[in-house]
Amino acid sequence: ATCSFVFLGIQASSPLRHAFYEIFKALHILAATAAVVGLYYHLSASPGLFKWLCYVYAVIALWSFDRTYRVWRVIRSHVGGSRSRTIVEALPGNAVRLTMTLARPWNAAPGQHAYLYMPAISYWQSHPFSVAWYDGVEDVKSDRLATTNQDLLAMQQQRVSFIIRGRTGMTDSLYKKAVAAPGGRFETSCFAEGPYGGHHSFDSYGTVVLFAGGVGITHPVPYIKHLVESYSEGTVATRRILLVWTIQTPEHLEWIRPWMTEILGMDKRRDVLRIMLFVSQPRSTKEIHSPSSTVQMFPGRPNINTLLGMEQEHQVGAMAVTVCGPGALSDEVRLAVRNRQDRSHIDFIEEAFTW
Repeated sequence: ATCSFVFLGIQASSPLRHAFYEIFKALHILAATAAVVGLYYHLSASPGLFKWLCYVYAVIALWSFDRTYRVWRVIRSHVGGSRSRTIVEALPGNAVRLTMTLARPWNAAPGQHAYLYMPAISYWQSHPFSVAWYDGVEDVKSDRLATTNQDLLAMQQQRVSFIIRGRTGMTDSLYKKAVAAPGGRFETSCFAEGPYGGHHSFDSYGTVVLFAGGVGITHPVPYIKHLVESYSEGTVATRRILLVWTIQTPEHLEWIRPWMTEILGMDKRRDVLRIMLFVSQPRSTKEIHSPSSTVQMFPGRPNINTLLGMEQEHQVGAMAVTVCGPGALSDEVRLAVRNRQDRSHIDFIEEAFTW
């Protein structure tokens, strides 16, 4: 038991966990199991230590409850009036868009993530991904009123989407399968556990600035949708929203094009939302063009400190600054916010990009 606990402490270090996540996860479960079993036999073999066995039983009970509850949540989300469907589409920039039509409604909210299980891609693995978009699905096949619980569930389906960048392991296999599929898309079995997170609300902030790098755009998009909708309805304090997204090439815009098209078409969007796109590796200057005064594109990388200074000059109410992206981007935004804390009230929220 002692050896297992020591191994767990060493193995859980951040560099090892991030470099070999799948190996870390498997060994972590095995070592934790060995630690509990070893501790049980150690206490059982010592009469004077029997009284401590209750804590071992409590650990086993809590772990069993956690696993049972998670399985129940997965089953509940995917069993209802109709079966769940998952479509995977290949996108430019080594990414895929995974869209799930769930059998039951999800209580999705901005800033949440879910664990995805895809047996056809990686049988025993689950991976966390940010919920990039969610909306309801009208049952176009139904032209009658709901008369049973099954009819009601069928009409309350929800569509949830994720953007997944192909890197190594499961994500690389998923991307390659999508590219090889006819038309660059295929249907597969996928089970979502969640949603989790989403503890931050920007509804009370007058000014909201959202920074994103690469696939980190999946974090701010649901917030923008919610804030623009709520601004139109007059239910939030937000009066200024700025999205700053840094991408390598313009083709990465395809990741969120359908969702951003919907957002740009929302009522009163021009009154509250501005978007600044920075392309760090454009192939030519012809790729850089700004569609309008509220959606602008620039070559290179953003000057975070300058952008925050411009927002502070026109700040309305308290300001929230959030970032989701590579570590270097998060560090730069954090430093800029810290250096400007004496000028106005700013709250900084960082969305972790790694586990």
